[in-house]
Amino acid sequence: MAGFERTLIILKPDTLQRGLVGEIVTRFERAGLKIIAMKMVAPDEEHFHKHYENISKLISRWGKEIYNVTLSQMTEAPVIAFVLEGIEAVSYVRKLVGSTDPKESAPGTIRGDYTHVTRGYTNPIGATLPNILHASGNVEEATQEIALWFKDDEIYDNYDTAQGPIVRGRIPVSKKK
Repeated sequence: MAGFERTLIILKPDTLQRGLVGEIVTRFERAGLKIIAMKMVAPDEEHFHKHYENISKLISRWGKEIYNVTLSQMTEAPVIAFVLEGIEAVSYVRKLVGSTDPKESAPGTIRGDYTHVTRGYTNPIGATLPNILHASGNVEEATQEIALWFKDDEIYDNYDTAQGPIVRGRIPVSKKK
């Protein structure tokens, strides 16, 4: 049975620089996802290497040059990292966010609404891909990424939101007996 999952979101420097933080966070909250951890940080290269290569294999998939450009982008300003919790949160958040390459992101997704630059443009000239945010690719990645970015005592999952029971679905009184 599918159930609660956690996923990591990183609002990249371009999100902060463009003043889109509130709008992006609001979209997740309006979808009924619960924020259980959040912080602004400026990680060093070692931290990003653990994230981008040890977990998501960026160098292995795209090469050292793309990794170096990504590292340059991610260290030009702070980032905001947060953990969302919800029913099948990883796949749901990926739908809300859209494809990593903004060109593939449908209107209505976060990247589809706030980005337009593509890998086809940026990769050949060695430019960064300003695609607003990172979202965990699968449940296993999410678990590893959350452990990298947050200590256990930085995660606050023991509260409920006002809309929590409504967005998760309620069991009718007649079925509770």
